[in-house]
Amino acid sequence: MSNIRVLVAKPGLDGHDRGAKIIARALRDAGMEVVYTGLRQSPEMIVNAAMQEDVQVIGLSILSGAHMAIVPRVLGLLREKGMDDVAVVVGGTIPDRDAAELKEQGCAAVFQPGASLDEITGFVRLAARAR
Repeated sequence: MSNIRVLVAKPGLDGHDRGAKIIARALRDAGMEVVYTGLRQSPEMIVNAAMQEDVQVIGLSILSGAHMAIVPRVLGLLREKGMDDVAVVVGGTIPDRDAAELKEQGCAAVFQPGASLDEITGFVRLAARAR
């Protein structure tokens, strides 16, 4: 199998990207190719970048509380573009109830504060290979 390609994005107006950069580095250190889109990305920008970069996994870092608006939009755009095979993982301050709803909508995983880098990289590796 070719290298695992992951897009890490900071959607919405959240201006804090330290966590996203730590995750991107951990994924890279685990041997994955990582594209980091930077701050303030729209769902459309994220999905277009994922298509251009031919990634297997999109990682969204959301601390702003806008996850219930942004994640369903990303999932919908992926379906519209026939990219159902791209796994979407979300990390950030996401309440348990919302995490369950996001998974029901098609999110592969939701990582809340306290998730270990090993747990995240292990899951991303499995999700990419399952695609």
